[in-house]
Amino acid sequence: MATVLDIDRHRSIAGNWGATFTARDRVRFRLWAPAETDIKLRLGGEDRPMRQSGGGWFEIEVPGVASGDEYMFVLSDGLAVADPASRAQAADVHGPSRIVDPIYPWQNKNWLGRPWEEAVLYELHIGTFTPEGTFRAAMDRLPYLAEVGITALEVMPVAHFSGARGWGYDGVLHYAPHPAYGTPDDMKAFIDAAHGHGIMVLLDVVYNHFGPDGNYLHRYAPRFFRKGKATPWGAAIDFGREEVRAFFIENALYWTGEFNLDGLRLDAVEQIHDRSARHVLSDIAETVRSRLPDRHVHLVVEDQRNMTSLLQREADGETRRFTAEWNDDFHHVAHVIATGEKKGHYARFSADTWDKLALALRYGFIFPDIDASGNERQASEGEENLLPPTAFIDFLQNHDQVGNRAFGERLLSLAESEMVEALTAIQFLSPHIPFLFMGEEFGETQPFFFFTDYQGELGEAVRKGRIKEAQGFGGLANGRSESELPDPNDPATFENSKLRWDKLNSSHGRKWLGLVGDLAKLRQRYIVPLLSWRGEVETKTLEAADGILAISWTFGDWTLELRANLGTEPRRAPPFEGAVIFHRPDVTESEMRSGKLAGHSVLFAIDPGNAAGSG
Repeated sequence: MATVLDIDRHRSIAGNWGATFTARDRVRFRLWAPAETDIKLRLGGEDRPMRQSGGGWFEIEVPGVASGDEYMFVLSDGLAVADPASRAQAADVHGPSRIVDPIYPWQNKNWLGRPWEEAVLYELHIGTFTPEGTFRAAMDRLPYLAEVGITALEVMPVAHFSGARGWGYDGVLHYAPHPAYGTPDDMKAFIDAAHGHGIMVLLDVVYNHFGPDGNYLHRYAPRFFRKGKATPWGAAIDFGREEVRAFFIENALYWTGEFNLDGLRLDAVEQIHDRSARHVLSDIAETVRSRLPDRHVHLVVEDQRNMTSLLQREADGETRRFTAEWNDDFHHVAHVIATGEKKGHYARFSADTWDKLALALRYGFIFPDIDASGNERQASEGEENLLPPTAFIDFLQNHDQVGNRAFGERLLSLAESEMVEALTAIQFLSPHIPFLFMGEEFGETQPFFFFTDYQGELGEAVRKGRIKEAQGFGGLANGRSESELPDPNDPATFENSKLRWDKLNSSHGRKWLGLVGDLAKLRQRYIVPLLSWRGEVETKTLEAADGILAISWTFGDWTLELRANLGTEPRRAPPFEGAVIFHRPDVTESEMRSGKLAGHSVLFAIDPGNAAGSG
């Protein structure tokens, strides 16, 4: 099967939607417009009639076309619209699309990715990661990230949205990188350079809705959307239609194939409503895996239902469809413990917090398989048989948990440093996949806000919606008022969300870099080898006082042991058997073995069990 490395020079890996080369200077243009009887292609100052090819499709093949040429589709009422599968725009989402040659001179063309168990994920927003906010500028930071121990980047959505700045979750042209970040070739150069440093790149994609400004599909293809069904952000998409499914399956192939991405993170899949016998999520995952069989391709989901079925493994332990899921349950209980906040999303995690944290570390989800009515059950004994630890991505911060707060505070502005350090150690050395939000590795405290670039009624609606969103993430702090909320549409809100790299060389920054760098090295040395085990992972919690964690994970003969005291006063913890690989704070061996742990202390040990005598 063809991959991005060996496809014909003038043929894109995806083919039903958009403009694709069929020869050196010949391009086929296609548009699904079932509500139209007449469509024209505007190209080179000329409007050319497109022929109907059945099923609502219009197409035309044009010679003499070059990369960079601009075009639009003209509807029967004279309205000219961008290609919904545009690979690049000349300017904004309302203007002309551009022809893009899919071929790129890859420098690391033999890159096949990395096994998932090696992942140390780092989420970044291209526009705020550097002062320049571009792919090319982000490239300059890749050596630094590799030195820290980051092995995988998760890039927030880059699909073209309306305006010059935004988080990216309101994209309307899902195939076109936003020009504020650079060209498609700039994005490929960034991915290529990351591979050169041994770093995987995953892209966040939004397949559950289109943004509120710049989407014209409703005009010429209203059947793209389901009547009477909505998501929290707009009309629900009708995935039961073959043409609609093709749009998104081809999009997943486009990013993983043509851009050589190592995977995708699918946003809020609980809002992907599909009544088909074969769910579109299965189609996307299985198609991508079948088309790119020789590469490590990792597909991650965000799912408020915590559906374990999406993450099922084959009998040999290999991923069936989706590799892992963002584990909000771990975040929420850890956040309650660190900050004491109990409002909004944190409310149901505010009781029995120590038991819930132990459940999250043992089983991943505290509340697995929440049904359509919101009914939930709590994980219990035997849950570890369902999924391997690597199916869960654990984080203390991400763009949602920081940026949806009223004032965008990072965790270090809300909790004691010693507690955050202890939780970071647990996050890195547990068998789950660790995840950092950009700047977390050097202890960034600069807020990350929600920002957009909408004007008029839409801009006002976004402003008014911020307080409702913030209520789920801690609400307003005492003494603060709604009038103080940052205006999402003020350019200063965007500028004030950018990382402050000068903190990197402060004593605070160096301290955090040292901790995170050491934890990343320890993870690769000790934890990753355990994760290659494809059998059942047995877990156990030992009885202990509140504030004490005593958990073990057994991989065949080898056992990883955690002992932690997340309280402030010294307390006794159950004994452990293995050799210590990490202890914070630094104490003698006899003190470690005494069973008494200082406040905010974490200890990990590995017991080889019967493996020690096997050679």
